[in-house]
Amino acid sequence: MTTDHRRSALSRRRLLGGVAAAGAAVFLSACSRSGGEDGALESAAPTEPAGTPADQSPSPAAETTPSAVASPESSKGSATTPLDPPATLREAPALAAQVKAGKLPPVAERLPAEPYVLPHNWVRRGNYGGAMKINITSTSGDTSVGEWFYDYSPLRYLNDSRTIGPGIVSKWKSNADASRWEFTLRKGLKWSDGHPVTTDDVLFWWNDMANDDDYTAEAVPDEGKSGKGTICKLTAKDERTWVMDFDAPAPLTVDRLAMWSNGYGGNGASWIVPSHYVKQFHPKYNPKVPKNWSSPGGIWEQKASYRRNPKCPTLAPFQLARYSDAKSLTWERNPYCYVVTRDGDQLPYLDQIVMTQVADPEVGKLQIASGRVDYCHGPYNAVTLADVSTLNKGAQAAGIRVLMWDSGSGTASMFFLNHDYHQAKYRKLFREPRFSRALSYAYNRDQARTAVYFNTGEPTTGTMSPKAAEFVVNDEGRKRFEQWRDAYVRFDPAKANKLLDELGLKDIDGDGRREFPDGSKLRLRIELPASANNEYVQTSNQRARDWKAVGIDAVVTPVPPDGFNDEWSAGRYMSRSAWEVGGGPNIIAQPQWIVPMENSRWAPLQGQMYASRGTSAYTSEKDVDPWKRKPPRVMPEAGGAVDRLWTLVNRAKVEVDVMKRTAIVWKMIKVHVDDGPFFQGTVVNPPQPIVVKNGLSNVPTRENLFLGGFVNPWTHPVPAAYDVGAYFWDEPDKHQL
Repeated sequence: MTTDHRRSALSRRRLLGGVAAAGAAVFLSACSRSGGEDGALESAAPTEPAGTPADQSPSPAAETTPSAVASPESSKGSATTPLDPPATLREAPALAAQVKAGKLPPVAERLPAEPYVLPHNWVRRGNYGGAMKINITSTSGDTSVGEWFYDYSPLRYLNDSRTIGPGIVSKWKSNADASRWEFTLRKGLKWSDGHPVTTDDVLFWWNDMANDDDYTAEAVPDEGKSGKGTICKLTAKDERTWVMDFDAPAPLTVDRLAMWSNGYGGNGASWIVPSHYVKQFHPKYNPKVPKNWSSPGGIWEQKASYRRNPKCPTLAPFQLARYSDAKSLTWERNPYCYVVTRDGDQLPYLDQIVMTQVADPEVGKLQIASGRVDYCHGPYNAVTLADVSTLNKGAQAAGIRVLMWDSGSGTASMFFLNHDYHQAKYRKLFREPRFSRALSYAYNRDQARTAVYFNTGEPTTGTMSPKAAEFVVNDEGRKRFEQWRDAYVRFDPAKANKLLDELGLKDIDGDGRREFPDGSKLRLRIELPASANNEYVQTSNQRARDWKAVGIDAVVTPVPPDGFNDEWSAGRYMSRSAWEVGGGPNIIAQPQWIVPMENSRWAPLQGQMYASRGTSAYTSEKDVDPWKRKPPRVMPEAGGAVDRLWTLVNRAKVEVDVMKRTAIVWKMIKVHVDDGPFFQGTVVNPPQPIVVKNGLSNVPTRENLFLGGFVNPWTHPVPAAYDVGAYFWDEPDKHQL
């Protein structure tokens, strides 16, 4: 175990104390952003965090990049006020040559009137040129691709989510009760083919994708609905400004427009697409489009995605040059990238990024350890803490360095039962709090912490991220986090046995395994996708061993990853373990872990019912068995935990007062403590390894990042939030393809 590993294992006091001031700031700034006419809330500037977290310490020499700026403090975090456009501009020599040849307009004409000036304090002026080689798990547009580019998001998270700043939107405002929002696109923003970006591109997504019943790949996201479940009215005020009118307050809209990487096929909703190009693949605009146009593998998926079709315009800093299915994606510089540095350099610095599909994690690790991969972002390349020692030993020969960013995880490897399992006898048991508590008490987290996480992180029952704003706003928030974390965390087999006995689960036939009260066999399957990495395999195997010690016949069952989600959402799988809760940065902005609101987590059919609010599916098929409905969905039990959580989340979504909304979240957490645990974790906030080739610069260290990093939540897209377009080679000529 390296010194940096030990240093990254934050104590409870350092973790919570270090982020408390920053967390409070995002709440208080949201309360005080008032101005404009008629009491409107208005903002063209980011919300501002408080001072430097206390848990940040000087970077060890081994972790400092060769080109890092001299002062750790001057390179920490990001500016909290939009920076003025630079007085002069510089572009890549290859683009300058195209301008000279008359193939491109001058750089000033390609950029918006107010380009996005990169606010990160660690970024220094770089060199143009060279290619970066990375591995991905799939070329089909999954998260291993989607987390790289943040450039479709209307707004952006900065300072590890404690700040919200402009993205493709330059300014935004709402009325006094936050039921009407206006968002204004950057003036002069252009797609990679030079075509202007307008509200037509937002309206196309809204009307012809999200609200088109024939388009099944994407529906109206929850941020497009009010707390009543009603879909908002989205209209264009002019070619740059769109308006969202809700039938109730929607104070979380800004947070939700900063979440995810967005863009068609990314994490989160599309929000904007190049309508001038993709209309040709939509039957409303082209009658020749085949009937299966929106089916998986259909013309829309193939042609309307900038991640599959090199001809499809993009807003990302790189545009696709070559796509080879199940092999690789080659990206080249987008000449219309709207991002510049403070020095006026149009990004990206790199000429190319080559993403190569490596499905076998062990093959990928060998490539990384031998220096054949230039950048490895944590979980998407299956690099875990167990690999760090080997990587460090060979770092000099491979020409790599290992950085340690905070994961921000609330669980690390986790486990949860399917509360909507299709067999009634098991479903009743899985919804019984005493059963889930018995499993939690029977799990030896200290052993897992040592064996899997090398004594980093802290044992936890399972929570949202400890960095979530609701936990760090004040002492009460910290208390709520600690209560949840510690509720059922202790290793207490005697307590587990007592609870199981109370449920009538006893060893009737004397084989050492408990049966149901009716004498039938009780067998718990820990279903694990066959592609799961070693972290999940180890913890799943330990759970099975620990539970067998209290008489639960538990078996780890590898299942095909293809189709896993369909089987889960139909209630046919018992449990899920190859996942984690990285949730936050603001719990209530993306509350799906604590409230069933969609079909992938601990109550999938109830979640699907919530997701159908505002559509005919919410009231149709009442006489059909819930597990045979299309899609499978069921109402929660009246007065039960899910019913109460639905009521609370609906209240929170319309509550304008930030602290009142926070208090509602605390009540939701109390439901988890009183009626749960609904999901179970291992440790809180273990570090996440990041592997970087020597000479690749502007990659932040933990000390550069405002809260030490916030890697694992998909809602805080990483590395996208740290702007890969600013990465550059110290010697680009040595990194050509």
